[in-house]
Amino acid sequence: MQTVAGHPRRLFWYGSNAVMPAHSGNSLALTHRSAKEGSYRRKGTHSRLRSLTAGAACGLPCAPARQRPSTLTQSRRKRLMDNLTMDLIKLTRRNRDGAYGTQKNRQRGLTAIAAELRDLGYKLPAAHSLKTKHVGALVEHWQCRELDAATIRNRLTWLRWWAEKIDKANVVERDNRAYGVGLKAEQQPNRAFSLPTAKLAQIDCPYVRASLRLQAAFGLRREEALKFQPRYAVRPDRIILKGSWAKGGRARQIPLTTPQQRAALLEVGRLVLGEGSLIPHRLSYVEQLRRYEHQTLNAGLRNTHGLRHHYAQQRYLALTGQRCPLAGGKRWAELSPRERKLDIHARRQIALELGHNRLAITNVYLGSACP
Repeated sequence: MQTVAGHPRRLFWYGSNAVMPAHSGNSLALTHRSAKEGSYRRKGTHSRLRSLTAGAACGLPCAPARQRPSTLTQSRRKRLMDNLTMDLIKLTRRNRDGAYGTQKNRQRGLTAIAAELRDLGYKLPAAHSLKTKHVGALVEHWQCRELDAATIRNRLTWLRWWAEKIDKANVVERDNRAYGVGLKAEQQPNRAFSLPTAKLAQIDCPYVRASLRLQAAFGLRREEALKFQPRYAVRPDRIILKGSWAKGGRARQIPLTTPQQRAALLEVGRLVLGEGSLIPHRLSYVEQLRRYEHQTLNAGLRNTHGLRHHYAQQRYLALTGQRCPLAGGKRWAELSPRERKLDIHARRQIALELGHNRLAITNVYLGSACP
């Protein structure tokens, strides 16, 4: 604080400008420091400054004026986007096909696809860099997330539009059935496969290996296997999954029925101590997910969701005593009344163990349950 002729002189802030009560004779006057001396920026400033003066004279604290929130400039937004996202936005602006709402949905969808490609480890420098392998990786990623067939069809429509605009229409198959999308249950390909020991040995990270063994033994989703905490989950006769690990926040229980399951839990127990999970302490979930995707891809395990299909078919075999339709078993018309009851009971149990509420979802894993 400074004093002028016995009067305290305080410095207050109004917005981004300094406001000082200055001594003039026996009274206090205000000076306003601005680009133009003695002028005020907007109407009403005189009254606000007089209020500040009165408060200062009475010894009351003067609260700083509310600052207008800063916003990102257009150039700053561009710097935050990667090259592919910016290229796709320019592509949609140059080609305004369809109604306004269709254009906006397409632009949002394509920018989300660019982010998914980046998360999958594909850093495309431009929109023209799209290839068949990128489309295949995206479709498998969506199927692993168990998106509805209608959602995947919409996204494939956006990819076809993208490929057409860069003169690479052959990058995306013309028929969705080439990707197994939109097929009837009896036409679905069998994606189930067991975990090959040779490919598992190619995984360097022990946490990723343990996650894969859990997926094979219990039919877990990838996220559930990565976030698995043995101290919380393991019980003598079952495992319990938290809702925060599972899709849709649905907690569930899976029974322990095979030696393979117990061996997988022993490996996880030796690896994880205390309250930890199969995500190393020094890594976040996203970082461990990228490591998982990179190592499984290098080992030739592109679509690990097939392990979940294999678990469902093995459970069907254990519960009914016969193979499911998708694995070459009897179709609904060939089942006896007793076998049909067993089929429905097994499907309900498997749907619960997989974390689904709808019985119809088992058609994807087992084949059709209806004539």
